[in-house]
Amino acid sequence: MEACHLLTSLCEAIDDHRWGDLPMLLHDDFTCRYAHTGETFDKDAWVRLNVEYPGFEHLVVHDLVCSDRRAVARCAVTARVDGHLERFEVATFVASEDGLIKDMTEVWTDVARTPPVGTRPGQAGGAPIG
Repeated sequence: MEACHLLTSLCEAIDDHRWGDLPMLLHDDFTCRYAHTGETFDKDAWVRLNVEYPGFEHLVVHDLVCSDRRAVARCAVTARVDGHLERFEVATFVASEDGLIKDMTEVWTDVARTPPVGTRPGQAGGAPIG
C-alpha cells in the first residue's frame, strides 16, 4: 500500500508543520491540480503554497481509502485568519510512482456554507417533494 503510506506521511508532515519533509515525499515530476480553482502546481510551488499558507494550524484525516498506487483522504483543516479560526475540508487524491507521490488532485471547500437557494428539495425555487 505504497500510496497509503505516502499520503499518510504527507498529512502527518503537514499537521506537524514539518515543511522540510514535503519535498522528500514528492516525485520530481509532481503535479497538483486544484479542481475547484483550476490551478496547477509543480513540486516547488505546491510545497511553497503549504509553507506560506497564512495562519495554518492543523490537518486531521477523517477518511482514508487506499490501493497500491492510489489513495484518497478526506481531511479537516484549521487556520487562523484575522484572529478567527477558519475550518476547511479537503479531499486529496494521489497516485504514486517510483515510491513517491506523482499526481495529486485536491478539492477544497469552506465548512458550513449554505447551499444556493433553490438547490434543495422543498426550498423555495427548488424541486417539489413527492
